[in-house]
Amino acid sequence: MLTLVVFFPLAAGLLLAALPRLPDRARRTGFVGAAAVELALVVALWIGYRGPGYGHEARVAWIPSAGVSYHVGVDGISLPLVALTAVLFLAVAVYSLRETRRVRGYVALMLFLETTCVGLFAALDLILFFLFFDLSIVGMYFLIAGWGHGARRRSALLFFLYTFLGSLALLLGFIGLYLAADPHTFDIPELTATRPLGAATTGAGLALLAVGIGLAVKTPLVPFHTWLPPAHTDAPAAGSAILAGVLLKMGTYGFVRIAMPLLPGAWRQYAGVVVVVGVLGALYGALVALAQTDFKRMVAYTSVNHMGYIALALGAAGTVTGADVAARALATTGAVTQMVSHGLITGALFLLAGLLRDRAGGYEMGNFGGLAARAPRFAGLTTVAAFAALGLPGLSGFVAEFQIFTGGFATRPVAVALALLGILLTAALFLRALHRVLLGTPRRPDVAAGFLDTRPSELLAVGPLLALVVLVGVFPRFLLDLIEPAAWVVAELVAR
Repeated sequence: MLTLVVFFPLAAGLLLAALPRLPDRARRTGFVGAAAVELALVVALWIGYRGPGYGHEARVAWIPSAGVSYHVGVDGISLPLVALTAVLFLAVAVYSLRETRRVRGYVALMLFLETTCVGLFAALDLILFFLFFDLSIVGMYFLIAGWGHGARRRSALLFFLYTFLGSLALLLGFIGLYLAADPHTFDIPELTATRPLGAATTGAGLALLAVGIGLAVKTPLVPFHTWLPPAHTDAPAAGSAILAGVLLKMGTYGFVRIAMPLLPGAWRQYAGVVVVVGVLGALYGALVALAQTDFKRMVAYTSVNHMGYIALALGAAGTVTGADVAARALATTGAVTQMVSHGLITGALFLLAGLLRDRAGGYEMGNFGGLAARAPRFAGLTTVAAFAALGLPGLSGFVAEFQIFTGGFATRPVAVALALLGILLTAALFLRALHRVLLGTPRRPDVAAGFLDTRPSELLAVGPLLALVVLVGVFPRFLLDLIEPAAWVVAELVAR
């Protein structure tokens, strides 16, 4: 079943690409249909999952001489991210009903990207994880370079070089884990059980450094974030939604799935470094976002801010001394919840940013003003997304950040107190953006006069994402009941 979920989008994309005479409208509709079927399959996975361990496992020898296998499975950490991927790709498919440029290639590339994302979150073998990790880089490179705008080729190249170099560092760390294991294997559950580099040794520290750099570039954490703003600014709106909503989570997921349980001693030893990086990211991302006048670039820097919160939580979860397992598990639960919440919120924000460019040709906030009167649906959606991003109670951002700060305070109170300043800065930057774009009088009457409210396809793309944000904010138990048992397992693995 899980193998079908992983490869169904790829098969659908190949089928749609193999029909040369198929009209573009049929290809776009086929994209929506394939994404909807994929989401239905993921819902079936969720219903059929019986935790807290791995479920829906499949394992086949792939390169036996090297200890590599096709091993997939899901648990309470990976299954929410698989579901997030399916939801976001369906939203992007609906949003892309208006795409007219090289539709055949666009649809095939998007469905290829969906397979790489789902495959990575399902992978239980390090080489399989690396394969999907690298293929996602290739897919996003072509999406930015082929369907972006502005300096798209330069931004795509910068994205590719940064993340590909990071993936090479990641591979070195994986090879180190493989060589330390006896017998040699890349299988994640086996490495978790045997802990070949479980102690805080020099070898474990070097392996964590290599793995950490590779994942930090992908996340991205400060100071490895410089590829992110240009990539987001010049990517198409759909590409930005997938990049921020899903691809960034590959890095944070890798920390929870690989770095923490496979290198527990090194993670405990360097947890303070991770906390510092998280606090710097939270504050730096918010401060730089506050200085932006470009709406899309502002949203891009808020991703640096929110990924900093996740790093803070995971670092706090590695601080064993003076902290009970409940606090560390709560911080880990908050980190995973934040991955899901941020994916939904930032996906909606980037799709809404795409509407600004579609109507006005750019993202400069100084060109707008007074859009709430002209486009009330757009204003309402943007307001909900902005309030969710700043952590307003009743929305998913609050649930995630409350757990992060509560769990982290038990182990790193000073760091949490500093990171809380990021909440205030985020509130300031989003309120300022709402005022400049939606309220007041139009700064450019020609832009305001021609600004159309959201079309039905755009409303159907963004509306469900924000509905899920409200659902998780008001009734989070359906999500937390899935994440919490797996988070407890990770917290215990780090402490052993």
